[in-house]
Amino acid sequence: MTNDEILGFFRSTGALLNGHFVLRSGLHSREFFQCALLLQNPRIAETVCAALAAKLRGIACDSVISPALGGILVGHEVGRALDKRHIFVEKDEGKLVLRRFGIGSGERFIVVEDVVTRGGRVQETVDIIRAHGGEVAAVATIVDRSGGNRPNYGCPFVSLLELAVETFAADQLPPDLAATPAVKPGSK
Repeated sequence: MTNDEILGFFRSTGALLNGHFVLRSGLHSREFFQCALLLQNPRIAETVCAALAAKLRGIACDSVISPALGGILVGHEVGRALDKRHIFVEKDEGKLVLRRFGIGSGERFIVVEDVVTRGGRVQETVDIIRAHGGEVAAVATIVDRSGGNRPNYGCPFVSLLELAVETFAADQLPPDLAATPAVKPGSK
């Protein structure tokens, strides 16, 4: 699947938003990838996530894990395409925790997320896997908007779409962005 095809799915579903957005990281951006709008169509979700899973086929794993909320649908569809169990970590008092599932000693996971900018939720998920005796085989995302500035997770990093999307600290906004009201469209 090409970048143009992936961006076409985002545009046709209204999932690529333009304006002034505050990201979970606290950074500000002119663009926001609202994957929930993309993934609300089961056939598009299946197509996009199968393309991501195809890039992961050579990586040995036992299970797929995702951070809630954005990664759950992506992780489920990737798990289905790979015929692997899918579990998720969820928020509790502002941090991610493993509540509903177990991780076996030495169990190998692919961590799947919808969009990565700084990779904070992915890093939390990686840390949870390792703290429970599991191993991280790879990290995968539909959109890598980090411009190469994501953490080194110590494993392969796979994405369908790689972009260097401008982000700004709150005290370093360009005048046009500062003049536009900011919204927080992502998960809290």
